[in-house]
This record gives sequence, structure tokens and C-alpha cells, in this order.
Amino acid sequence: MTKDISPPATPPTYSPIPYRFELQNDLDDQQLLLQLKQSFLLLSPIQKQYFLHDLIDSCDNSQLTFLNSLITPRLKVDFIKELPPEIALHILSYIDLPSDLTRATCVSKYWHSFICNDNTLWRFLCKKHSYILNDDDNDSSSGACYRDLFKRKYSIACAWNQGGKVTTVDNGFSQGLVTSLQFDEKFTVVGCDNHRIEVFDTNTGKKIKTLEGHEGGVWALQFKGGEKDDPERVLLSGGCDRDVRVWDLNRGKLRYILRGHTSTVRCLKIRDKRIAVTGSRDTTLRVWDIKRGVLLHVLMGHQASVRCVDVYGNFAVSGSYDYTARIWDLRTGQCKHTLVGHVSQIYTIVTNGNIIATGSMDAHIRIWSLETGECLSTLHGHTSLVGQLQLSGSTLVSGGADGCLRVWNMDTFECTQQFSAHDNSITCLQFDDDHILSAANDGKVKLWDIKQGRLLRNFTQPSKIVWKIQFNKTKAVILMQRTRSSESALINDSTEEGKTVMEIHDFDLFTPPSASSSIHEL
Repeated sequence: MTKDISPPATPPTYSPIPYRFELQNDLDDQQLLLQLKQSFLLLSPIQKQYFLHDLIDSCDNSQLTFLNSLITPRLKVDFIKELPPEIALHILSYIDLPSDLTRATCVSKYWHSFICNDNTLWRFLCKKHSYILNDDDNDSSSGACYRDLFKRKYSIACAWNQGGKVTTVDNGFSQGLVTSLQFDEKFTVVGCDNHRIEVFDTNTGKKIKTLEGHEGGVWALQFKGGEKDDPERVLLSGGCDRDVRVWDLNRGKLRYILRGHTSTVRCLKIRDKRIAVTGSRDTTLRVWDIKRGVLLHVLMGHQASVRCVDVYGNFAVSGSYDYTARIWDLRTGQCKHTLVGHVSQIYTIVTNGNIIATGSMDAHIRIWSLETGECLSTLHGHTSLVGQLQLSGSTLVSGGADGCLRVWNMDTFECTQQFSAHDNSITCLQFDDDHILSAANDGKVKLWDIKQGRLLRNFTQPSKIVWKIQFNKTKAVILMQRTRSSESALINDSTEEGKTVMEIHDFDLFTPPSASSSIHEL
């Protein structure tokens, strides 16, 4: 016989039985299984547990693997899907970061649909982050409105902290320094000491027109209007030629020349499109009806140049180099109170309708009652001239020649934040609920977190001089002088030390998605 030299048979291996299979049983086997199932259903819950325990003990590994493949999917529960929508939304509202919310939409189709399409969740998140629906946002009746609102506002907040789109305008200015600035969504208006007022398109940075007529440097300007329900803009300007000019800004046309001051117009304030107040080095203030182009009152009492003015309702407040501030009634032209206390010139004054804050060369800030003229407090801390103040609600921010920024609580008159902000005198500042933007003679512009008291970033590249800064919720405009490069100086054959540059920073970079598009990570 031939010897069998074939290899031994490979022992059988056990592999998981597929999830779906068909038992190949004859009719008797199927009947038996049916009877077992019916008997199992008749057992009590405890008897069923005993039965399953013994049954599992009788299974081998392959049978247990098969059993696990059946049980595991049935034990997975989508808690968001199973919970009532109100509770599920409440749970999701604890997610703070939009990036985390975006990742949640990737869990399942149900989560994606639930998060993206439920307006209640996005409305709650907007409220939580204090994102307010403005007139330029979508109609609140839109299902996707609050989602798009949240994404847009969050995108703007991120761009503020990280940097937005910057448009640089390095032509359009002739020689001279910048004295004043104001912008809105359409126009950026710049006053210069070379007799000119330059008007630019805020969105593109292109020069629109030059307003000429002043015979001396323009030292102060302000405009009102430009809202949806009031598109006409009225611009008021004053300067070294002692004239006050009223312009139709939209058309670039002069309306009136208001004469009467006998020296430089140093400051002005528009209450509304009818009433305005101007202050001059001739020691007087004048109240004008700028709609008709007529003088209403001459406010006399200061003994030196009027350096600053602010208006609230029917009252004007002024600060002078005579060391005093005054409260005036715009209806009668009478001085209600003379505020005495500073021992040097007053450079800045602000009011919110309840209190008045004045900053002086004596390094002190004094808080006064608008109603009584009483000095409520003297704020100490600055070591040099306090030339910059802004008052909003119960918060006052001050900037001094000592390079420091201070945040004050007007309910307690205490300093809540102090920043050693710059290496030289602070020349410009502005704040809102989240930020302080400051500039100084060190040529730097810095962005600060007003709540945490920390530097967020250097806002722009250092310059030789920062003329003016201003911002709103979505844009910031910086006017500065930058040193010319050596090549540029040779090409222009000029001995100028620098040129005026304007930067327009745009933080509203969010493009609303179509209704069918999905949520994108911010």
C-alpha cells in the first residue's frame, strides 16, 4: 500500500456568525424554536434572567461573539434624540465654543438637523453672548436668523482679537497734520491743518471729495445723520479762520458760514441736526441753529481759551484754560454752575447727563454733579496731564501724559483697572463693552481687554506719530504718520520726515450661507 503522506487536516476555526443569517432547519426544528420562544415569553422577569444566565453559561466563544453583535447596537442610545426637545436644547446651550457645537453636528444626521435648524438654541446663545439683533441683520422671523447672527457676531469678535482685513490709504493727503476724524459705514471724514477736509469711502478707502473753503487749519469737525431713516448728513467744521461751516456731506456742498468768533474755533459738538455748540480761543461759546444757519446764544464767562465742550440734552458743559468748567442751559444761554477745583488748565470734559468728568494739567480727574455743580469726587492716580476721557454709563476711561490708562467705576469712584499702556503721552483712546483702543506719542496703537485688563495685541505696525483713532462694532480707522523709506525719499527728492497714512480695519468678514448650506466651523 502507498503510504499516505498528505498533511494532517487543519482543525476547524470558530469565527463570528454574520449579523444576518438564515437557519437551515427543517419544519420540525422551526416548530421547536417557536415553542421555546413562546415558553420564554410566559416566564416572569426574574425567571427570564435565570434562564438567560444558564443559557449564556452554556454558550461557547463563537456563540457569545454572535450574541454580543446582536446586543451591543441595541444598547446604544442617542440621548439627544430620546430626550424631550426642550431638555435637549437646554443641554446643548451649555456649549460655549462654536467649534464644539460644530463638532456636535457631526455626531449624526439627527444632531446636525437638530442643532442647525432649531432657532431657539441659537437665540439662547445670542442672548448668552449679548449678541443683539440690529436693523442691518436679517428679519427675526427667519428660521436661520439667529444662527447667522451668532456666527456673524462671533466671527467679528474673533477678527477683533486676531486681526481683520486692512485697507491702507497712503495717498489722498497733502502735507500737514491730521486734527480730527469721524466715520460711519459710508464716509470717513478727516480734518487737516492745511485748510482741507478730506472725504473717503469707508468701504474701499478711495477719496470721494475734498471740501475746501476754510482759510486756516481745520481743528474740529463732527457730522450727524446717515441712518436708514435719516440718510442726510450734516457736517460742522471749525478752525483757525474763526468761521464755522455747515456742509451737506452727502453732496459735498456748503450750506452756511457761521461767523462771530474772534479767534480759533477749538472745539464743537452737535446735539442734533438743529442745535450745535462751538468753543473758541476767544473765551466764548456759541450756540447755533445749524438748520437755519443762525446764532442763538453767546455763552460768556470763561476768562481764557475754551478747550473742550460736550452736550447732553438741553445742557452743554465746557472746560477752559482758566482752570474752571461751566454748565450751560442751551435754551436760555445762561450759565447754571461754575465748577471750581482744578489748579491748572482743563483739557477734556465729558458728561452722561448725570455726572461730568474733567481732566486737567494738574493730573487729577474731578467728578461733578450736572444738576447741582457739586464736586462728587477727585480721582487720583495719574502723574501728569489727563488729556483723554471717555464716559459711557457708569464706566470712565482716562488716558494721561504718563502713558497710563485707567478704568474707573462711577458708582464707587474707584479705579478697577490700570494699564501701563505706552512709553509716552496717550493722545487717543476709545472703549466699548469689550475693548479699549489706545494710541500715544510712541507711535503705537494697542488693543486691550477691558474686562480682564490685559493686552490683546498690537493693533498695527508702529508709526512715527498716531494722529487719530476711531472704531465702531465692525471697523476701526487709524490715521498716522509713517516714516518714508529711503528709496521713496530719493525718488520724490523730498526732505519730508514722513507721510500721512490711513488704515481701515474691517472685522465683518462673515458671508451669510445659503438656506440649504450646512453650518461651518467659525
